[in-house]
Amino acid sequence: MSHFKDKVAIVTGAGSGIGKGLAQALAERGAKVVASDVNAERIAQVKKEFSAKGWECDSLALDVRDARAVKDMVDSAVEKFGRLDFLFNNAGIAIGGEAKDCELEDWQNVLDINLYGVVNGVAAAYPMMVEQGFGHIVNTASVEGLCPFPGTASYVASKYGVVGLSHSLRLEGAARGVKVSVICPGYIKTAIFDDSKLVGMTEYELGKVRPPEWIGITSEQCAEIVLKGVEKNKATIVVTKFAKILAAINRISPTLMQWMMIRSFKDALKKRAREELKRQQA
Repeated sequence: MSHFKDKVAIVTGAGSGIGKGLAQALAERGAKVVASDVNAERIAQVKKEFSAKGWECDSLALDVRDARAVKDMVDSAVEKFGRLDFLFNNAGIAIGGEAKDCELEDWQNVLDINLYGVVNGVAAAYPMMVEQGFGHIVNTASVEGLCPFPGTASYVASKYGVVGLSHSLRLEGAARGVKVSVICPGYIKTAIFDDSKLVGMTEYELGKVRPPEWIGITSEQCAEIVLKGVEKNKATIVVTKFAKILAAINRISPTLMQWMMIRSFKDALKKRAREELKRQQA
């Protein structure tokens, strides 16, 4: 029998990408899914697709920055189903660009959604899971929550926070019957580059920093890996081979990782300057 059959699972950020992949994989395994997303059209389409396949799924438009709305979603799920087995705090955004070009509002938006959105989910669900004596909270971070990356400082800060929160909460939860895992994906082929805000970076430059397709996997493949990790109650679920390599290098030699990232960033700046000169001369 599936580990997820007849279990109740909430997934935030389920309108696309990893969140939709997780919601779909859970529904395929027989879970009762509550899917939310800030984009009302996207989550309505997910509900339509799932219903057409006969999967049980409730959906709602929800901004994870709204702690009251997150609490209401959790309470409604528990009231309807009598329990909550899984909470996937997955909603997130990214802002690309150097820290020198980011406004305070950019920092606040990333931290409010990526970090405090997770905090709001934990605050709403963890006490209830402690009370019922079981449950599993799964927070989406990134390989950028394990390794330093230039050009996405606000995103890295939020994801390091999610990793630390998850690891600490896992220790507390172990004494209360509640499991906690954190997902650290590498490059997943989603619309994140299309949806992300670019600060001090043109569309042309974005095309140059997109990871090569060969190092990425689909959101459906990511979801399969994640659920296997959740089933095994892994503390940290690193997704993609390339992300595992980076995490291993950083764990073995943080100094080497920093040197690699600094060199890569300097090379990128030089290349940007050369290409800008060519465009001006054309």
